[in-house]
Amino acid sequence: MAVSPSFIRLITLTAHQYLDGEQNTTMTYPPSSGDWQDPTRPLAGLPDDSQQHVIPGQQSTPVAPASGQPAPGQPAGSAQYPPTGPYPGAYPAGGYPQPMYPGYGYPQPKTNGLAIAALVLSLVGLMSCITAPVGAILGHVAQKQIRETGESGAGMAKAAIIVGWILTGLGVLFAVLYVVVIVLIATAGTASTV
Repeated sequence: MAVSPSFIRLITLTAHQYLDGEQNTTMTYPPSSGDWQDPTRPLAGLPDDSQQHVIPGQQSTPVAPASGQPAPGQPAGSAQYPPTGPYPGAYPAGGYPQPMYPGYGYPQPKTNGLAIAALVLSLVGLMSCITAPVGAILGHVAQKQIRETGESGAGMAKAAIIVGWILTGLGVLFAVLYVVVIVLIATAGTASTV
């Protein structure tokens, strides 16, 4: 593995500065020899890096190297496109944006507990028709509380009222039909025995 002379000069300078007690001094880049370029050197494609002042955190625009090769991102033809700035939606020069903290904005209203209970009882009324009217009545009470307190849950209360009264109506209709069928069977059975 071949080591370039500029790398050896850099190591030698660093060792001399360390031995002389100058650990906190700013290190400069030695001039490059030949066509070897240090990949960590900022803006290495510029002819004279010492004249460029780069502000930390600011993005620089690449310049075409002196060798005639197009700059990175440029087409190989003779037409050179102007460099564009940061792409839309990029983070600002300072880095990432500040995090958003929870708790800001509008406070969410509390859901009315009676509306939740009314909806649950109305839906349980699908299995047993006994709880459906209780859920519908609790839905009416929950709507009144929601109007007075401004809590959320008006949709649940309305759903509990609708489901509860529909299931109550179907339950009453089924009970009436059941009684009618029993009366018809009982009267048909007594008419045949006479």
